[in-house]
Amino acid sequence: MSNARYHQHFTVSWDQLHRDVRELCHRLVERDFKGIVAITRGGLIPAALIARELNVRLIDTVCIKSYDHMDQGGLDVMKGVDHDGDGWLLVDDLVDTGKTARKVREMLPKAHFVTVYAKPEGRPLVDQYLTEVAQDCWIQFPWDMGVAYVEPLVDQVKR
Repeated sequence: MSNARYHQHFTVSWDQLHRDVRELCHRLVERDFKGIVAITRGGLIPAALIARELNVRLIDTVCIKSYDHMDQGGLDVMKGVDHDGDGWLLVDDLVDTGKTARKVREMLPKAHFVTVYAKPEGRPLVDQYLTEVAQDCWIQFPWDMGVAYVEPLVDQVKR
């Protein structure tokens, strides 16, 4: 972890993400939504899984860049939407410092905002989340990882 603000590390596998999103959907299943707005890029995969589980066909995106790998910088809004979010579900993978969340709340004040993971600084800005993680924890999402060969332990030791 290159950034000094992160002292913990949490790795999320594809299976874990899928289980977590399904659990979040159990908490949303009684509600009806006009559509889903995914916050790109992190919210794309959870939004697709939620759309499948809740049978929502209308999906849009809000495109905001705030990170360059582990370093958070300024907000760059590349694409917004043309409504206030009334009846819509707003989805992201994580709410961290709340910088992006504040911006999308401005853009979509009436949307129901959910994230899979929430850190304490950003947690008050979302309506629902599944798992809280420490503020100093870097979450490694499966789309940022690759599968690689790992040499057997016995071969590593014998070198």
